[in-house]
Amino acid sequence: MNFRFLKYMSAFLSVVVILVSITVGGPWVFFAVFYAFMLIPFLELFMQGSDENYSKSEEEVLKKDFKFDLLVWMIVPVQWIMMFVFLTHVGRAGLPLWERIGLISAFGISCGVFGINVAHELGHRNTWYEQYLSKVLLLTSLYMHFFIEHNRGHHKNVSTDEDPASSRRGETVYAFWIRSVTTSWTDAWKLENDRLAKLSLPWYSFRNEMLIYQIIQITMLVLIAVFFGWKVMLAFIAAATVGFLLLETVNYIEHYGLRRKKIDGEYYEKVMPVHSWNSDHPIGRLMLFELTRHSDHHYMASRKYQVLRHFDQSPQMPTGYPGMMVLSLFPPLWFKVMHTHIEKYKATEGGAALA
Repeated sequence: MNFRFLKYMSAFLSVVVILVSITVGGPWVFFAVFYAFMLIPFLELFMQGSDENYSKSEEEVLKKDFKFDLLVWMIVPVQWIMMFVFLTHVGRAGLPLWERIGLISAFGISCGVFGINVAHELGHRNTWYEQYLSKVLLLTSLYMHFFIEHNRGHHKNVSTDEDPASSRRGETVYAFWIRSVTTSWTDAWKLENDRLAKLSLPWYSFRNEMLIYQIIQITMLVLIAVFFGWKVMLAFIAAATVGFLLLETVNYIEHYGLRRKKIDGEYYEKVMPVHSWNSDHPIGRLMLFELTRHSDHHYMASRKYQVLRHFDQSPQMPTGYPGMMVLSLFPPLWFKVMHTHIEKYKATEGGAALA
């Protein structure tokens, strides 16, 4: 019997950490922040991880193993339970501002790690129910448009200036947040409008998914305000904002400074493993359901998380995703580290293919 799925159960340790932060109170409200952005980055400084890939026969067995699917499906009710726990605790009378900020940061991490990251995995599946579960998760982060823009926009335009979610060399993460958050939302509207135009339907048609998403998200905010109060609603919006900014920080580090070439000045070359930064650092891999093997994800977006591969020719991050996210918050240090890595990588056979 295959027990390889058990290692991904470690992702549920983050659930425990987040629930402790939300329910225990006091200084523990910042336990999730400490765990995700201090403890894990420190540990991964001393870890290289494995670059081994499964054989073709092993891949076929793993792809069909129901247990790997069950793990990500389980995240959906878990995330919604954590949301309701957060809503009940953040509205407690007499809660100091600093504790409220801690609670917001804890659930914000949940929105980023589970609400959006797992939604990303499910959104690439070809079954209607898994795509539905993806949208249900994205609702907890008020980022439902991600389903449209990521799948139909980002994967088409990745590592080009046409893609709002691909950071440019010399761009700070703070400037990137503003550009990516706003442009991704407007691009999702354009993508939907173009789809509807081909069907001879107006933008205000109820077949416009973007329109439906806005109605659903506004309705949920109204319900939270009615049942928990407007202050709790504002706290929820703040936590969702933390969640999608974590996503955008991940977007920032995944393609920083990597660009695809144009063929004959007209069409971009095919997306290859050299166009995404990769990380094999073990804790981040398990915590994020292999999102860190991002080179293979963009090379073949339909591959399930448990069979994503390492490519020797891919650019490799100096540490894991959590540590790289922290590093990105300090632009001068980020530029110093990453520009050095980019130049070294461009001197390799794989890097020579970059624009």
